[in-house]
Amino acid sequence: METVPIDQAEAAAKIADDVVAQAIAHTKSRGAAGHDDQVTLYAISHAAAATSMMKTALDYASHGPDEARLATIFIGKIVGELAGTLWANHERWGVAVDALDDTRAFVAAATNGDYVATAAASPGSAHLGQELSLVADTFRRFAAEQIAPHAEHIHRQDLDIPVEIIEGVAELGCFGLSIPEQYGGFASGGADDYLAMVIATEELSKASLGAGGSLITRPEILARALETGGTEAQKERWLPSISSGETLCAVAVTEPDYGSDVAGLKVSATDTDGGWLLNGTKTWCTFAGRANALMVLARTNPDPDAGHRGLSILIVEKPSDDGHEFRHESAGGTLEGRAIPTLGYRGMHSYEVSFDDWFVPAENLIGGDEGLNRGFYLQMAGFENGRIQTAARAVGVMDRAYELGYEYAEGRKVFGQSLLDYQLTKAKLGLMAAIIAISRQYTYDVARLMGNGEGAAEAAMAKAFVCKWAEWVTREALQIHGGMGYAEEYEVSRLFVDARVLSIFEGADETLCLKLIARRLLA
Repeated sequence: METVPIDQAEAAAKIADDVVAQAIAHTKSRGAAGHDDQVTLYAISHAAAATSMMKTALDYASHGPDEARLATIFIGKIVGELAGTLWANHERWGVAVDALDDTRAFVAAATNGDYVATAAASPGSAHLGQELSLVADTFRRFAAEQIAPHAEHIHRQDLDIPVEIIEGVAELGCFGLSIPEQYGGFASGGADDYLAMVIATEELSKASLGAGGSLITRPEILARALETGGTEAQKERWLPSISSGETLCAVAVTEPDYGSDVAGLKVSATDTDGGWLLNGTKTWCTFAGRANALMVLARTNPDPDAGHRGLSILIVEKPSDDGHEFRHESAGGTLEGRAIPTLGYRGMHSYEVSFDDWFVPAENLIGGDEGLNRGFYLQMAGFENGRIQTAARAVGVMDRAYELGYEYAEGRKVFGQSLLDYQLTKAKLGLMAAIIAISRQYTYDVARLMGNGEGAAEAAMAKAFVCKWAEWVTREALQIHGGMGYAEEYEVSRLFVDARVLSIFEGADETLCLKLIARRLLA
């Protein structure tokens, strides 16, 4: 079946982009009413994220007929969904209800079941250069040989990540991918540093989200905060040990009553002789047990009106602990944690961590005196990295789900023929292939932007789009397995429950859209 002409996809993408631009302009013109209409802002944010990926799809199409097919399927799906959203929202968006009518013929052709089915067996190449292909091959081989054999056991028994995996990731240089060479890392400056990080994250996530792909994120966040605002002495002390894996990191931001709304955080750091006393409770502190350094965002200005301007980042040192709980006493204070049982994303464990007069030396306040009450801004520098990594993690999870769905469909006989011979199965797999291919390329594009000091909004868009679609891809891969997909003995069930967390951590989808993407679109 011939590929739908790419010029039709380009024309449809242009119309769709114009529709979103009109919606943004109209929302701006509504003033406060537009800024307070959360349902509209959420829809526009996701529409903007999706349409921003169409340029990536068009660029990808230039690589060959398989890539062009995937690009047209992707754009057809996006424009078709946008048309449905527009039909329901055209008055609030200030866009004519028929604004996308000229795309109908293209959307019908690009989403035709027979056409989408032709992409089922053609997932598309990543099109990396020789050096980055070597990075991908190296991490793919390590993930398959060292992580995948343990992944199911870790998930089902809710076990700690074997130390051999952590040591192996450290030996590969994962923890130092964005740390400058002068501090013992492997970053030489430029886009390839970010690309290597994204590629490594994806390949590790294919083997396991909780025991592989997420190992890099926490050290990346702390390292970025140190690089952005740490003193020279702090960089020299912490960055080399983070890069080598000697310092294992966890991030403690969320509290029982405050998640994305960090302005209300209550955990306090009170000035005392030689340092600070921490008091309060953090939650969803992933890897806090095994970690020996907690990046804690705490309130150093007790004035409640200070909001996010009264927060600082302290590095809390602790022993590395195995298991699901820990307790330590020092200088009259206590530090304790317990792992929160979760339905997926197991291995690293997410903890509730409580501080009771826990002493932190003054030199562990990131930035020293200049970093006082600047913790929110330093944290955000690290979280930008975390968002593009999360998008890459989602790509890895989706890619593995696609592989498993294809393999199972190929071998499963239903009503006398292979499940893969059915049009519906092939169409599901074809759409999966298109979503995965363009999502991967978009993470690459955003990584290049971030390597040039840009891309914060695009990183948020990537996370919003890719993580949401990861739920669909893993669901459909499980559905292809039928009843077997619901059995824990099949890997796809783990991917399904793991995918659900992606739209929650590193910035909940709703907050990300309303507080970051929408604000930037309306700025």
